[in-house]
Amino acid sequence: MNLATRISIGATFAVLAVVAHADKAINEANARQLEQRRYSVADERRLCEHEIKGTIFTRTELLFGLSRLSGPNISESEFQAFLDTEVTPRFPDGLTLLSGNGQFRDSAGNTIREGSKVLILLYPFSKHRSKLVDEVRDAYKTAFQQESVLRVDERLCVSF
Repeated sequence: MNLATRISIGATFAVLAVVAHADKAINEANARQLEQRRYSVADERRLCEHEIKGTIFTRTELLFGLSRLSGPNISESEFQAFLDTEVTPRFPDGLTLLSGNGQFRDSAGNTIREGSKVLILLYPFSKHRSKLVDEVRDAYKTAFQQESVLRVDERLCVSF
């Protein structure tokens, strides 16, 4: 796809963004922001692909708590089995897993401190892959009686 096509697509998305928020007044400052965003996305992709020789990927981090409401903490072997059966089949190209300690406030307002796992996935974004990430989250919540699994997404330039 050439630069003119990318800019044209960017302009289309900018117009769609304006139309989607037509109930809000669009002033000159908002229009300038949309224009700058359109060019910054094109510039970001051009820098990544042409200068760094990379590809735009999504980086998703999932944060898993290791304590249960009732019963013992989730063991290393239980977590590894979860990784092997739920994550690896959905993301066979690779992943990174970090261990840590975290804390959060539960729905009752209590501060909970617990061991945690941070799963890092890098992949070209698609709705299908995003759905696979949510399937992993749902499987973990069900398997280990968790209130939530935190998901963080960002766009990155990746070069192998």
